[in-house]
Amino acid sequence: MSRRAYLDPEDLIPTRRSLLSRLKDWDDQDSWKTFFDTYWRLIYATALKAGLNEVEAQEVVQETVICIAKKIHNFKYDPALGSFKGWLLNLTQWRIIDQFRKRSSSTAKFEEPLDKDGDRISAVEDIPDPEGFSLDGIWEEEWQKNLFKAAMERVKLRVKEEHYQMFDLYVIKKWPVIKVARTLGVSAARVYLAKHRVSALVKKELKRLESKLF
Repeated sequence: MSRRAYLDPEDLIPTRRSLLSRLKDWDDQDSWKTFFDTYWRLIYATALKAGLNEVEAQEVVQETVICIAKKIHNFKYDPALGSFKGWLLNLTQWRIIDQFRKRSSSTAKFEEPLDKDGDRISAVEDIPDPEGFSLDGIWEEEWQKNLFKAAMERVKLRVKEEHYQMFDLYVIKKWPVIKVARTLGVSAARVYLAKHRVSALVKKELKRLESKLF
């Protein structure tokens, strides 16, 4: 059976409000798996771009999910108070700061490094100031990447495989149109047409996804 036959596109990005409601049941393993699969890359990539290494970023993912599990019962969706997107960012940002503190604490056990003038550099200087440490730009960039990926996956299930392949090679992998046409044995005009059709569907899906998230 093909992937198209058994995977419901609606399962790729479930309605956030209903998902968060189900997360309040700690025994609902399927919902927690869905949540983790949807958001771990976003949290992980943000942690890396904030300056953490891979191990630290993995810890941020784990600690953020644990923190969500502890706080989800108190989370209520209220546009006046803020979005789920902002709430998740705040939790992630504090866990990232925690990792910088752990790194500084570990570094402090050894001899502090010297700066270019030969003076000792305090490990405390490596800890971001919570008041001035902002990940808004990084978070938004990674959020959009994840949203685009979700839109692509949903569109992929609805178009002909040949059309999606042409779009993938030409738009995503940035192959020259002539190379795509020769590789797939189609005309350049068909490549351009596939690019136009799939792009329109992706844009439409992005708008729909954004309207479902909060």
